[in-house]
Amino acid sequence: MTWLILLPAGLAVVWLAMVDIRKVFFLMIGSIPLSTEVSLPGGLATDLPSEPLMWLLTLAGFIWFSRNWRQVDVRFFRHPVTLALFAHLFWLTICVATSQNFLVSFKSLLAKGWYVVVFYFWAARFLNSERDFKALMWWFFVPLFLATTSVVWRHAGYDFSFESINGCLEPFFRNHVMYACLLAIFLPFVWYGTYWYRRFSGAWWLLILGVLVFLAGINFAYTRAAYGALVLAIGVYWIVRWRLMKATLVAVALAFTLFVTFLGTRNNWLLFAPEYEKAISHQSFDRLLEATTKLEDISTMERVYRWVAASYMIQERPLLGFGPATFYTYYKNYTVTSFRTYVSDNPEKSSTHNYFLMVAVEQGLPGLCIFLLFCIVVMLKGESAYHMVRERSTRVGLLSALLCFVLINILMLMNDFIETDKIGSLFFLSAAILMNIDLKHRKG
Repeated sequence: MTWLILLPAGLAVVWLAMVDIRKVFFLMIGSIPLSTEVSLPGGLATDLPSEPLMWLLTLAGFIWFSRNWRQVDVRFFRHPVTLALFAHLFWLTICVATSQNFLVSFKSLLAKGWYVVVFYFWAARFLNSERDFKALMWWFFVPLFLATTSVVWRHAGYDFSFESINGCLEPFFRNHVMYACLLAIFLPFVWYGTYWYRRFSGAWWLLILGVLVFLAGINFAYTRAAYGALVLAIGVYWIVRWRLMKATLVAVALAFTLFVTFLGTRNNWLLFAPEYEKAISHQSFDRLLEATTKLEDISTMERVYRWVAASYMIQERPLLGFGPATFYTYYKNYTVTSFRTYVSDNPEKSSTHNYFLMVAVEQGLPGLCIFLLFCIVVMLKGESAYHMVRERSTRVGLLSALLCFVLINILMLMNDFIETDKIGSLFFLSAAILMNIDLKHRKG
């Protein structure tokens, strides 16, 4: 009866929620970097201790709103970011009702619900000022710094070898991709956090040490997506500063359209089919990079295998999709044998490895358009707010959130971990911060 050990702590947190819900919110933020996935009876799983705190905050959120709805600024509900998020949730609900597997999709809707309530609505209430941004940064930074230091220390015992990294991540991180990408997307908060403090002060030195430790963690995680994200973060900063976000988004959309058109012409997509015997795992990172360029890396080619299946699934149900969280259940019926790899049996039950494709499969093309609209509105409002804000401290929080949000969108092209607490939390938190700053500084 191990639950008895946790009962006093649980009761204390419930009491704290009744006394000061803000403290519970930041306690939950601090638990995310250290949370671990735990299997439950019935084939379910949860993240402890973060997810129970999300449930408590969701319940508290409904109670608070029922009593204090008159205190909410009506402009919050009219803001384009909030309206786009409501549209996303509305369409998601329709897709649950028409899902090929209603029970699975309904569970997914519940999970999305408490993510939005906690990391968007509560975050919008609690993250409004420099004091709040600092609290968010420190509550997330300290446990993540400790977890990263532990991983790097253990990894050093294996001479930082490529094949040993995943074994050093337990119990905090699922795999090296999740670990490295989390460090990459949170790095803007730590880097810009140094601007809040006097140079060479104690807090400044601690954050500089954090930047170095996070960079070391990313370097020795051997994750190509994280390396690319760090390089692109520099470009994103200049895009925002030079007001090029609209032009960049148009260019990306045009390039994607041309690429899809090329794939669909004369069955050119078959050119990317791998050689089954050569698409293997590699124990050397140098060999992995070489194999990637030759389309012989098994992780890359397994992604292509699932993307091909996803394209057929979209053609099958383009309007409403198969339903949230159903990709794994049905995708094997739509795969193409010539793209199969050694790991296509997928015993870990992983998904699409491209969140945008997954949305199109599970929520149809209208669902993808609505989700893209939400992402685009957040980025455009973030850029607009950057050029309205004059206070340096507010700009620090804005740039941190905007770079984090854009990097998550970039990483979603190769992963679908927005549904996890470690990445999904920062996705909606960043959107809430950008919405708050834009709302505060909007003219009129």
